[in-house]
Amino acid sequence: MEYVLIFFIGIVATTLGTLAGGGGLISLPSMLLMGLPIHSAIGANKVSNTVSAFSSFYVLLRRKEISFKESFWIIPVSLAGGISGGYIASQMSAKNLYWVAICLLIFAFITSFLSKGNFSGNEPLRFSKISVPGLYGIGIYDGVFGPGQGTLMLYLFGYLNVAYIRAVGYVRLATFASCFGASISYISTGMIIWPMTIALLLGSVTGAQVGVRIAQKLNPKYVKPILRVVTVAIILQLVIENLR
Repeated sequence: MEYVLIFFIGIVATTLGTLAGGGGLISLPSMLLMGLPIHSAIGANKVSNTVSAFSSFYVLLRRKEISFKESFWIIPVSLAGGISGGYIASQMSAKNLYWVAICLLIFAFITSFLSKGNFSGNEPLRFSKISVPGLYGIGIYDGVFGPGQGTLMLYLFGYLNVAYIRAVGYVRLATFASCFGASISYISTGMIIWPMTIALLLGSVTGAQVGVRIAQKLNPKYVKPILRVVTVAIILQLVIENLR
């Protein structure tokens, strides 16, 4: 029964995560409530997100909504960030992981009101002094903790004036790369509980396909309000978990 529950958690979490990030807000606390150790729960998210993120990226690439030529450099940058973050996470306490996440998300929430990006632009994604450090830093965060990674990345692409549906595709590519890197770290340290991870993976792949189809129809003007609601929800959840 618990495997079926994890499967449906994966569907809901990844649908939300594809649209606005924050899927870990659902999947991670749910797995912790089911008794999984925090590092094993994070590792399960990394492995499942590796597969589901690539599946949704591939759908958008096949439909020519995004260009691999424009975005291929995301892979090594985010992969390096994910590997770095996975290693850092293995050396950190659970309490410190929570506080890192809370501080970064508060920063993202505040800057969302300062940024003029609203996903209605159509700028190409460039290899620049903003995009590279931004993606690498978020990749580290994804490897260290995870929940809110997609949200932080959407804020970054919004700031860079990348159109929403392209931003979703590039977030999924970056998520694939950073989660792949982090997965290597978690698997190599023996933190993965495979039956739970596979159940979550199957649900996540299903949710990714649902999310990417909704994203193609979502009006860009609704994206920032959704991102802010998701960000506040993640922050509150993390604060409550940390105070426990």
